[in-house]
Amino acid sequence: MKQYEVYRHIRGHALIFGLPVAFFALQMLAVIGSLMAVIFSFDLVLLFGAVMVNGMLYGLLLKWAQRPQLLQIGNVFPKMISNKKITLYEKYDELP
Repeated sequence: MKQYEVYRHIRGHALIFGLPVAFFALQMLAVIGSLMAVIFSFDLVLLFGAVMVNGMLYGLLLKWAQRPQLLQIGNVFPKMISNKKITLYEKYDELP
């Protein structure tokens, strides 16, 4: 009988419509907000604008999902890691 390895980190790579779960949730919030605005305003221009904005947001989120380095603003790790003890009187420790 064949045995399969349990893959526990499947949620980290799960995709819905090509988007990670967090991006999909953001997209759904935008869609629900747009629907509420259209329902309460009854404006045809707002309807087309909401469809365009949601389409552009979906395209942007797809691009970010394919290249996550676009979202990385700063360095993840510090340049130097030290085990030196940090004290309040560090500058006085160096005096003779």
